[in-house]
Amino acid sequence: MTAYVNGVPIADDGDDAKFAAIHELLRQRAAETGFLDPSAIDDAIVDVAIEKLLAHEVQVPTPGDEECRRYYEAHRAEFRSGDLVHARHILFQVTPSVNITVIRARAEQALSELLAEPERFAEMARELSNCPSGEQGGNLGQTGRGDMVPEFEDALFRIDALGILPHLVKTRFGFHIVSVDRSIPGVDIPFEEVREQIGETLCAVVEERALRQYIAILAGRAELVGVEIDSADTPMVQ
Repeated sequence: MTAYVNGVPIADDGDDAKFAAIHELLRQRAAETGFLDPSAIDDAIVDVAIEKLLAHEVQVPTPGDEECRRYYEAHRAEFRSGDLVHARHILFQVTPSVNITVIRARAEQALSELLAEPERFAEMARELSNCPSGEQGGNLGQTGRGDMVPEFEDALFRIDALGILPHLVKTRFGFHIVSVDRSIPGVDIPFEEVREQIGETLCAVVEERALRQYIAILAGRAELVGVEIDSADTPMVQ
């Protein structure tokens, strides 16, 4: 079904219809406010006009030092350099053809044995692991933040993570028995060195929120047929 924005047809369907409707709302607003010649049809010209419109009407305040400092203090882990661990693992891989309950039971049994006899880790990794690292006793070498999938990394870099972890680590690949053999804490990056980065991050968050609100206001003023966009009744600033 063809959708319409203030009587202008939008040919796309599904999610594309929503995107096209938003683009049309912005095009019409750009023409309404003088940023675009209403007769313009060139996509590049329209897009430039929309960018000018948004720069004018969706203004984002620049975060101050105090706001940036609060973000820094609340996210200190993001601003550390060089956190490293030396780790090993044994992977019990989960694939569509395996019984997850059985695989987990095998992993739990192996973990129980290793907690009682940790010196057998390399032996059992070679015997049981579905990861190529099993041939090296499960050794993953030196690992930094961002090197592994998030759920595995969370386990490696826990404050209390040292030795064989007393629980399985589940990832998209399966169940892991993990041993953190050595942890090398990183160094805090001074606030002054990341102040600009934090400011850009906060600006991006606020800008995204402001843009959603702006589009909702445009949608609230528009006549939409065949497409739904979250709308708001807040008056448009002229």
